[in-house]
Amino acid sequence: MTDTVIRVVVVDDQTLIRAGTRAILESAGDIHVVGEAADGAEAVAVCRDRRPDVVLMDLRMPRVDGVTATARLKKDPDPPYVLALTTFNDDQLMIDALTAGADGFLLKQLTPKDLISAVRAVHGGASVLNTELSKRILRRIAGRLTPPTAFPDAADRLDLLSDREREVLGHVGLGLNNAEIAERLYMSVSTVKTYVSRTLTKLHLDNRVQAALLANQLRLAPSAPPPDA
Repeated sequence: MTDTVIRVVVVDDQTLIRAGTRAILESAGDIHVVGEAADGAEAVAVCRDRRPDVVLMDLRMPRVDGVTATARLKKDPDPPYVLALTTFNDDQLMIDALTAGADGFLLKQLTPKDLISAVRAVHGGASVLNTELSKRILRRIAGRLTPPTAFPDAADRLDLLSDREREVLGHVGLGLNNAEIAERLYMSVSTVKTYVSRTLTKLHLDNRVQAALLANQLRLAPSAPPPDA
């Protein structure tokens, strides 16, 4: 536990889930739940009033869903980190949430310990994605015949990158991890990590899934399919 107190808002349309999540988080000592919301519209209002560090955002809710609420919050100045939570193992839902700006995606079947760790990690600036879920999403994106068009200014963003950064971004679009990219491009893993981090910063992207979406929209991903893991 650290001296830093992490301020959290819990968003879920089920009262018992909100209460249970609050109890789990506040048992950590360094996490304080400063508000709750039962739908996306209420979530935006509560977050703008309470200014949390992290939002635990359910995705399937009445009135305004969690994806829409996430997109609205991420347009605010100094927005909170958003951890998307759902019971639905739905690739498209994950893609939509991450494209909207979510900093992580977790299934609700995680343990209390893992939930607390995820909140701490995302508060520390890390993108929180279950490894297997992340790989599956990225592989799916890479396999689409028609790339998604989530970024209307995609071509302008590309001008910000060097040739090497574009090459690395293309391989991110295949769903490859840093070690796999390093092997293909004859680079060290640490160098690839630096390129990926620099690319995310230049493009104002939150995570690798957004980078993969952009790479496929721009058709930067090499035509050869990635090897099976």
